[in-house]
Amino acid sequence: MTDAVRTHGLFKRYGPQVAVAGVELVVPSGSFAGLVGPNGAGKTTTLSMITGLLRPDGGTAEVDGFHVWRDPVEVKTRIGVLPEGLRLFERLSGRELLLYNGRLRGIPKAQVEERAAELLAVMDLTGAADKLVVDYSTGMRKKIGLAAALLHNPSVLFLDEPFEGVDPVSANTLTDVLRRFTASGSTVIFSSHVMDLVERLCDWVSVMSAGHIVAQGPLADVRGGRSLNQAFLELVGGPRDNGEGLTWLGANPR
Repeated sequence: MTDAVRTHGLFKRYGPQVAVAGVELVVPSGSFAGLVGPNGAGKTTTLSMITGLLRPDGGTAEVDGFHVWRDPVEVKTRIGVLPEGLRLFERLSGRELLLYNGRLRGIPKAQVEERAAELLAVMDLTGAADKLVVDYSTGMRKKIGLAAALLHNPSVLFLDEPFEGVDPVSANTLTDVLRRFTASGSTVIFSSHVMDLVERLCDWVSVMSAGHIVAQGPLADVRGGRSLNQAFLELVGGPRDNGEGLTWLGANPR
């Protein structure tokens, strides 16, 4: 099995703060992969460097065997990105946004129109296709953002907290689309700190803590007979409750 993503010694510092400390991330092609870790572990910074949005201070990253910084055009033709803090052209309608993204990618107009119509239908956005994105709900924005990321048929899709703030109906739509995508042999990599979600969706997991990958591999191997949540807490060293403190809490109903 080939690797969709491989990094070596990936490193990023912000002043005295080390955000990513020599990450060795491997994701096999065709995986539905989760990158999990507590808040501040370095997940977003790592994905930003792999997708070319942020230049690392050291190390290398490859997508489908192409170096992210030496072969940026080759890499960008192969990836789709749905970043955290999604920013869209809000004064375009959903349909216009997809058509604009498609033309930026150099896809012929007729093909863009056909793909946009199919994606709007699959995302259950046909009825809102001519509505301005600024008026979309959070779930609708995530769905139109995913549609834009899929429009050029990438081989690797990067999603940063894609289910954050999304209602169950929209989340189910996103899940169905992503499963169809990986079933075709493409790769999904998404970051999350919701273990139940990762355990339900993923076949490959990388656990990140304090800027390092502390475990990675097939889901069953990382779990080791435990729930993913229990394995995660043991790997990242969750806080221990010693029973002290907060003795006042609930003592006075006022």
